[in-house]
Amino acid sequence: MGGGVRAHRTVIVIGGGQAGLAMSHCLTARGIPHLVFEANRIAHAWRTQRWDSFCLVTPNWQCRLPGFPYDGPDPEGFMLKDEIIDYIERYARSFGPPLREGVRVLAVRRRGPGFEVDTTDGDYTADCVVVAIGGYHVARLPAMAQRVRDDVAQIHSSAYKNPQALPPGAVLVVGTGQSGCQIAEDLHLADRRVHLCVGSAPRVARRYRGRDVVEWLDRMGHYDLPVEQHPLGAGVRAKSNHYVTGRDGGRDIDLRLFATQGMQLHGRLLDIDGGSLCMDGDLARNLDSADASNEKIKASIDAYIAEAGIDAPHEAAYVPPWQPQARRETLNMAEEGISAIVWAMGFRSDFSFIELPVFDERGYPHHHRGVSPAEGLYFLGLPWLHSWGSGRFASVGRDAAYLAERCERKEGLLF
Repeated sequence: MGGGVRAHRTVIVIGGGQAGLAMSHCLTARGIPHLVFEANRIAHAWRTQRWDSFCLVTPNWQCRLPGFPYDGPDPEGFMLKDEIIDYIERYARSFGPPLREGVRVLAVRRRGPGFEVDTTDGDYTADCVVVAIGGYHVARLPAMAQRVRDDVAQIHSSAYKNPQALPPGAVLVVGTGQSGCQIAEDLHLADRRVHLCVGSAPRVARRYRGRDVVEWLDRMGHYDLPVEQHPLGAGVRAKSNHYVTGRDGGRDIDLRLFATQGMQLHGRLLDIDGGSLCMDGDLARNLDSADASNEKIKASIDAYIAEAGIDAPHEAAYVPPWQPQARRETLNMAEEGISAIVWAMGFRSDFSFIELPVFDERGYPHHHRGVSPAEGLYFLGLPWLHSWGSGRFASVGRDAAYLAERCERKEGLLF
């Protein structure tokens, strides 16, 4: 804890990505004094944790930050990495948030009815604190990564940039969430030999019956469904996102089709013993499950079209172009020429700087729509914080407006 007099702000926002900036916009609109602390630069994760060919998987028209909806020439397209960064930078310039870049928050603790906030650029007090740093903080690597031979390069998906940055040879990608599948596709399109360990992540079609699936689901109200009304409840927060891509105008990611083109698909990676890989025999089950999820979404769209009496073209049922053999496998990395592994295992959150008992046993914050049990402490930008779009450009602004109204109730009441 720093000594001396602490500067005071009504609200301190931690994080300068789209969530923190959306919060600042909503606070500014209400005339609430605040500061935004960003440990690096605005849009840091977009700059550093995305590969060169990265693009959005949701259409540009869903980018609707408060007061700054997408204004480009291709609303049905998918912004590339540099375009996303430009969109966020232009957003910040549009209203001039009270932003302090390069300032890391070291601790947040209770002080009376408000908070003490220690930073690398001085110490503060605040009536309210909004934690807008998302939930993807520390890259996950399995313990088995320590048993990989030293001559095989290993990186987490957040450090992957392009195929040329990896050593020559085949590449093993572990994990089939959105990042794993898109990185495997990026390598495949660059004519790299790819081995992909397929997990239980679901998939979704890019387009169906004449429209982008996102448009259908938006019309159906799927993206406005509160987490409490989801069939899985809060459990949906732990589910993998459906894999699809916006690359080259958008298309399906069909792993079976990739297999017909030479990509080597395997079940989940169970263990590594030096140069030997042991895979589960669950590849067929995982591919079938992903396809079933896709077909379930299509069926819900069919039902909506029929009930609403919409004239939409019919589409033939999906026919799998490839079937795997269901068996456990052992693979020798040297024999397969595998020179690199990309671990697409996701992240874990790290809110350890918040010295308040508001977290569960996994370190995830207790909250309802971002409102924590500690009065005046809020969270923003987490996946499914309130709805599907809470962690995305689509709805983070709606969540920010809700929390700004909560902050306004406390303005001037503390200290």
